Amino acid sequence: MEQETLQELLIDCLRDIYDAEKQIVKALPKMIKAAENADLRDGLTNHLEETKEQVSRLEEAFQALGENAKSKPCKGMRGLLEEGSEVLSEEEPGVMMDLSIIAAAQKVEHYEISAYGTARTIAEKLGNQTVSKLLRKTEDEEKAADAKLNEVAFELYDTEEATDQEEEDEESQTVGGGARNAGGGRSSRR
Repeated sequence: MEQETLQELLIDCLRDIYDAEKQIVKALPKMIKAAENADLRDGLTNHLEETKEQVSRLEEAFQALGENAKSKPCKGMRGLLEEGSEVLSEEEPGVMMDLSIIAAAQKVEHYEISAYGTARTIAEKLGNQTVSKLLRKTEDEEKAADAKLNEVAFELYDTEEATDQEEEDEESQTVGGGARNAGGGRSSRR
């Protein structure tokens, strides 16, 4: 669709975002099911409910513009969600799976932050404060969701680093202890 006015561009952006949000509503339950970390699961579950509200908010924006709420296929979101789906089939459950889910979810959040920011700016340029406020509320929610994902990721990084260090320590003790005993260096008698 060729846009001739900012109003048409805004409607086109909203149709793209509307489709993206509906795709996310379908994809999030799979991520929630695969997540092992309770904070991640809770955060994704809360964001699913928030996303459903965002769909309704977009419908309000369409109404404020005198348009029917209609989707335009969002190929960008489809690609991001396909990548996220691959993670679910490739990783073993555990910390690395949770970190992979977070990475995939943050790509989605960044896409949404960008899309909502663009649409909000167009609404502001058009002087449509009603639509601008609706879009800003969602943009702020997306930023908060991204921050929550960062918080959980850092907790998981610490967990993974501790696990890696424990494994290294165990290997060091096994290899080092075995070498000393095998080499006849230290006696086990005192």
